[in-house]
Order: sequence, then structure tokens, then C-alpha cells
Amino acid sequence: MVFEHPKVKELLDKTRVLWALHHAESVLSWDSETYMPRKGVADRSLAMAELAALQQKLLLRDDVVKLVDDLSNNNDLNDYEKGVVRVLSRSIRIMKALPPELVMEMAKTTEEARPYWREAKVKNKFEVFEPYLDKIIELSRKAAEYIGYDEHPYDAALDYYEEGLRKRSVEDMFNYIEPRIRRILDKILSNGLYPSTHELEDVKYDVSAMEKVNKEVLQRLGYPFDRGRLDVSAHPFTIGIGLDDVRITTRYEGKDFKRTLYGTIHEFGHALYDLQIDKSFRMTPIARGASLGIHESQSRFWENIIGRSKPFTEAIYPLLSSHLSFISRYSPEDIYMYVNTVKPSLIRVEADEVTYNLHILLRFKLEVRMMEGDYRARDVAEAWNEEMEELLGVRPKTYSEGVLQDIHWSMGSIGYFPTYTIGNLVSAQIYHNIKKDIPNFHDLINELDFEEVRNYLREKIHKWGATYPPEELLKKSFGEPLNPKYFIDYLEEKYLS
Repeated sequence: MVFEHPKVKELLDKTRVLWALHHAESVLSWDSETYMPRKGVADRSLAMAELAALQQKLLLRDDVVKLVDDLSNNNDLNDYEKGVVRVLSRSIRIMKALPPELVMEMAKTTEEARPYWREAKVKNKFEVFEPYLDKIIELSRKAAEYIGYDEHPYDAALDYYEEGLRKRSVEDMFNYIEPRIRRILDKILSNGLYPSTHELEDVKYDVSAMEKVNKEVLQRLGYPFDRGRLDVSAHPFTIGIGLDDVRITTRYEGKDFKRTLYGTIHEFGHALYDLQIDKSFRMTPIARGASLGIHESQSRFWENIIGRSKPFTEAIYPLLSSHLSFISRYSPEDIYMYVNTVKPSLIRVEADEVTYNLHILLRFKLEVRMMEGDYRARDVAEAWNEEMEELLGVRPKTYSEGVLQDIHWSMGSIGYFPTYTIGNLVSAQIYHNIKKDIPNFHDLINELDFEEVRNYLREKIHKWGATYPPEELLKKSFGEPLNPKYFIDYLEEKYLS
């Protein structure tokens, strides 16, 4: 039994209703993105606002706050119990600072905003989404002032998604990796080491055939369909409704099959994390990932370190050939090069491993200006194109391939994007260690035998849930905090050697 202290047991009893509300809210969120009728958004936004306010009210009950305060100074707790207290203390600190009307307004606004973002993206009409983005920026700035911050209002936004993260740390991270990424990119492009385009990017596929590919690949990776689903949404996502109900989505665009295949593998990485959390954490505050950055490391590990490796593309070649008739015209080497093209491009989710983090740097720069109050929505749309040209040398011709390409701001997720780069760096750190700990790692990939890999990730990352904050988890599992050097080493090993 991991929870033994009587006061911790009492606390978990009192907060179980919060888990139940989050469970229900997750189902509603999944439905909003998959099957809800377009006009259902009016009622759904009101319901989500009421649920958000109710969760805040229940979390801030006097008896819950007192228990957490008492336990915060208790030295007799085990690590799991300390994790419960830390997670709840953090939530209480944030929710105490935010007025209930602001919590409700943000929940309602973001629920309303997503359908308008989808419409704006499809129609390439930024003005459809613009008023909602303006309001979300305003609400995010208000929230930061209520919550408080160390040095910069963006600190409050970052910390909400990645415990302990600060603007200064993100700047240090990009200052290290950006010049090294540019050096690697220049060598790849000038020496033609990897193709910048591939004719498979224009080849159309049958959606029903591609659905079979995605499901079979998921089965080979180890996704249990009796504990999850694969559905379709405008923006692929994973949602952990419970430890035995973790659902993922993908999208089908009818051509360039790597988009849907690698989007699906990406979401599998997220899902596996939630599915391998210790079952004894069920219905507790630590039955979730350590942070969004750690979570993203899992999706990027499976998508890139494994999925875009030569052993994997060789291994799935027969599977692809059996469902997609056009694959027979290409060799396994062609498939490897196709999924590893390298070029500055417009769309983040389609970006290669080398340039991907420059897309995140762009969003980081814009979010800082939003939180400083310098940018309204229209400023963001215009600055996007300038920053894209400066960072990647390409310029969007439409809003849909520029400022409207991501769903995150419609969800109110300002401060979220840097966790993607953290995830990339951590995935390479895991790769550095797993090669030492599992010497036949690449052979296992080539055999599509992932049991040992899944077990390794469970022991090092997954089973702990949110017991430890992200930096502490990395130190415990790999002996050091986040180290960006491993990511640069990985890129040089793969693309320059």
C-alpha cells in the first residue's frame, strides 16, 4: 500500500470527488473535439465553466486546505504521499489566487473559441478567431497577475504547464540549441545529406487503407485497444480519462501518409505514459504525468527516436506494402529518406527533427510579447510571418499555414509550447541512457519487439506518475537534470555521421 499515513488517506477521500469531476470533464473534452455537433458548443461551454468553478470550490474547502497545510510540514510521509501533498499544494496556491469568475470566464471562452478556431483555419479567415484570441491573451495576463511571478509575467504561464519553469531558463535552453541546430542544418542542406523533399509527399492514399496501417502499427507498438480508442479530430491529441481509458486521435488528409502515421505514433507515446502509471495511484492527484515536458518526451521518443529510425522503417516496410499499393514502387531506404526529409517549412507538426525547435522558438517569442501586453491578436498574426521568415527563411501565404495552424491558443494554452522543446531534449537524454542500459535496443526495434523498451520507460518514467517534479524525476532516473547536449549529439549522430 503506497498511501499509509492516516491524514493522507483522509485527504484522498476528500479529494476523490475532484478526480470524478476531472474524469467527467475529460469525456466532455474528448467529445467536443470528436463527435459533438457544431451547435452544441453553447451549452458545452456553459457546462465546462460551471465544472471549472465547482472544482475550484471543492479544492479550496477549508478542511481540504487545512489538511494539505498540516501535511506540508510533516516529515513522516513517504515519497508518494509527499507527491500528493505537493501536487495539491500547487493547485491550491493557483486556485486561491484566481477569482472564481476568472476561472469560469476562461473555461467558457476557450470552449467557445475552439470551434471558431477550426472554422477560421478551414476558411483562412483570421478575423473569425481574432476576438477570441484577444480575450484569451487578456485573461492569461490577468491570471498571471493574480497568481504572481518571480521576474516576468510569462513565468506564471510557463509554471502552470511545467512545474518550476521560468522564462530565463527557456531563453538559456534556446541560446544553447539554436546556433548548434543552425550549424547542423546548414551542413545537411549544403552537403545534401538528407533530401529536402520526396515524391511520396504528393502521393495520395486510400483513407480506409491508412486506418488499417495506423491500427496495425499501434498494435505492434503495444497500444491496448481494450483500454483506448483511435478516433479522428482536427488536431491530433491524447486524453487520459482514466488509467484504463486513454484515447488518441489522428487526422487523414488523403496524401503524404507520414503525416497521419507519425501523428498516430506521437500520440501513442503520450498514451503509453498514462497507461503505465502505477495502478495504485488510481483516483489520486499523482495519477498523471510529471509534467507536459516529460509527457512530450515520451511522444517524441516514439515518434522520432524509434519511429524515424532506420531499423523501424525497415521493419514496417512489409506492413506498409500490404495495405498501401504504391509502396511497392519504393525501397525501404526510400521510406527512411521520405520520413526524414530536412528543410525549413511552415507547419510545426510536419517539421523535421532538425528544424522543429525553431518553430517553438517562434511561438515562445510571440508569447512573451503577449504576456508583456505588447501584442494583441492582430499583432501576433503579423509578427508571426516576420519571425517565421527570420527563423526559418520561409513566409506563410495564408493565415491557415501561419498563425492559425495550432489549436493551443484557442485552448488558452499560452506557456505550453516550450514544453515541446523540453520534450525533444529529454527524449534524446532517454536515448543516450537506453542505449547503454539496453545494448540491443536497435535490434529490438528492427524486430518490432517493444516489450523491454516499454518496461524500461515504465520503470524510469511512467510508473511514478507525478510523484516527483520533472527535474527531480530526471535526476532520480538518469542521474542528472535536463541536459540539452544529448539532443545535439543525437542530431549529429543521425544526420551528420
